[in-house]
Amino acid sequence: MIILAGNSNRPLSEAIAAYLSIPLTRCQVRRFADMEVFVEIQENVRGEDAFIIQSTSFPTNDHLMEALIMTDALRRASARRITTVIPYFGYARQDRKSGSRTPISAKLVANLITRAGADRVLTVDLHAGQIQGFFDIPTDNLFAAPVMVRDIKERLELSNVMVVSPDVGGVVRARALAKRIDAPLSIVDKRRERAGESEVMNIIGDVSGKSCILVDDIVDSGGTLCNAAEALLKNGAKEVYAYITHGVLSGGAVARIAASSLKELVVTDTILATEAVRVAKNIRVVSIAPLIGEAIGRTSKEESVSSLFD
Repeated sequence: MIILAGNSNRPLSEAIAAYLSIPLTRCQVRRFADMEVFVEIQENVRGEDAFIIQSTSFPTNDHLMEALIMTDALRRASARRITTVIPYFGYARQDRKSGSRTPISAKLVANLITRAGADRVLTVDLHAGQIQGFFDIPTDNLFAAPVMVRDIKERLELSNVMVVSPDVGGVVRARALAKRIDAPLSIVDKRRERAGESEVMNIIGDVSGKSCILVDDIVDSGGTLCNAAEALLKNGAKEVYAYITHGVLSGGAVARIAASSLKELVVTDTILATEAVRVAKNIRVVSIAPLIGEAIGRTSKEESVSSLFD
């Protein structure tokens, strides 16, 4: 087994390699003067079971091209099997036609990865589970829930915890986490009564005196999260935490969260944390490297990956 790292999240790749007790394969991923991507694998990979670790986070297109070109380089160097490990799968929010004459970009990206020569894909908390079906190759969708559950049990009194879905679409994800920690479930129902009017947030469930945990897969602008936290506190919640897998945190999201009523936002390191995230007082990063490393090890040994989540 060999592991190659792209430029999207080198610390995560190094942590995964350390978990598996193997060094990262020497691989140069750089740019020509006109910003074309150039890849050179500097070790023999013939007959190897190769894993490329690359999140397609900002800048999304650059990191996607790196993954595709690394895959092509491995295929032409006669690697036995190529698994593309994508901790954060960009374009996942474009998983259906949202209007007339719009693309399904997640399917296009799946086609690109497959045609580049990947034999398998491993990713974490896809925005929509059906994206697995966009690939014509085996695809494992890992869940960050075990990492979150461990952290919640270490830091909170479970008898007073309530898990909250920030919208109706995330109920399945929130229910799965609530079941793991044997906690009740609440839902934030947001709606806009008329155009030009602000959203009205109704809380389904009694959150009075509870330590609420908002659960979702992606935090981008942070607006929905901050509004949901405010609504929960107005309805009597004691404090509000948020556990989110992918901390996209674009634009002024970090400042927005820092100034919000959220006691703490916890994200995993599927996306490399910016300096603003690292210094934010109410944002904390937990590592998902052991989970991904274990899944990579089991995949290489042809062992069960799904049993990680039993």
